[in-house]
Amino acid sequence: MKNKSAQKLQDLHYFGEFGGVNPSISDSSTYTFLSAKKMFDTFEGNTEGCYLYSRHSSPSNLYLGEALAALEGTETANVYASGMGAISAVIMQRCEAGSHIVSSRTIYGGTYALMKNFLPKLAIDTSFVDITNLEKVEKSITKNTKMLYCEAISNPLLEVADIRSLSKLAKAHGIPLVVDNTFSPLSISPVHLGADIVIHSLTKFINGSSDCVAGAVCASTEFCLSLKDVNNGAGMLMGSTLDSLRAASILKNMRTLHIRIKKHSENTLYLAQKFQEDGLKVAYPGLSSHPGHNTMKEQMNPQYGFGGLMTLDVGSLDKANALMELMQKENLGYLAVSLGFYKTLFSAPGTSTSSEIPLEEQEEMGLTDGLIRFSIGLDNNIENTYLRMKHCMERLHILGPKTTTLA
Repeated sequence: MKNKSAQKLQDLHYFGEFGGVNPSISDSSTYTFLSAKKMFDTFEGNTEGCYLYSRHSSPSNLYLGEALAALEGTETANVYASGMGAISAVIMQRCEAGSHIVSSRTIYGGTYALMKNFLPKLAIDTSFVDITNLEKVEKSITKNTKMLYCEAISNPLLEVADIRSLSKLAKAHGIPLVVDNTFSPLSISPVHLGADIVIHSLTKFINGSSDCVAGAVCASTEFCLSLKDVNNGAGMLMGSTLDSLRAASILKNMRTLHIRIKKHSENTLYLAQKFQEDGLKVAYPGLSSHPGHNTMKEQMNPQYGFGGLMTLDVGSLDKANALMELMQKENLGYLAVSLGFYKTLFSAPGTSTSSEIPLEEQEEMGLTDGLIRFSIGLDNNIENTYLRMKHCMERLHILGPKTTTLA
């Protein structure tokens, strides 16, 4: 069955205050009330739909939240000033002193650092497990476990979570499955596979222009309202609400998401196949050699492909750094963290986005120092991009003798 998220996004229809084709931006930090009683009721949480203060919500944030809910198939969504703001809000809302989290061991370094280093200060413990081993996952669940956490496609090793099986496991133990879907918007729809809460760093593919930082929580109306509660809502009280101007900007960019994701996936699959043929150590869920390939095929929305991330292991950090510097010099992309930009971005995650993870744990999970994570861009001539990248590898003797003829 075809995924209808892109059509739902296109069908969202908002007029601006003066009939503009874009909704008006709510450029106010606070909002007026026609009666003191209405203000009191809003503080008490009895009047959903009334705007109180921009840290609580705003019309612009509401519009973006509705678009994200349409994307993920949830009842509603809240938006935050960063992906970490969204993750923190969910954890703080679900957990208290004495709580326990079961998390994938291969996750974004910032999320790992939050769970490993910061949450113990609040007496919240985390067990990091191989999320692809369901037996190990279940053994890690205790009576104090408050959530099962994973990334649909993990950062940076590109492990694919079996969301259907994890959902059944979570439901059997009465805990929510929380899925970070930053790497695979549209390609994977976690809620349709049984996830309870979906998190995004909107900074990445959803915004797509590397000009802002933002996050989102897509979930039930009940849970999203609890996050905004003025008395005990983690989103409200921790102050991580997104600015209205950025919300409006991201909403505009979401209209091209379906086109961009298809092109990112198409380009990445082409490069992954070519580099695998060249004998390089490539990881990409679209390759049959990838351990999660069949799982990905079973749960993906095929029209959007296998995503825009791949990794290459070139053997050592020195080679990885030399290759990235040369590719940047040759205008093949940028040596930069993050992903989802129109240009290709590359970094060595062991010394950047996953540097928070201790070296011994990196080695245990297979994160080698020669690994390069690529977020492949929207190149119009991907064959030429491949030839130029290959030429760089030949110059550095990562590939064999020079055979490349540049187009």
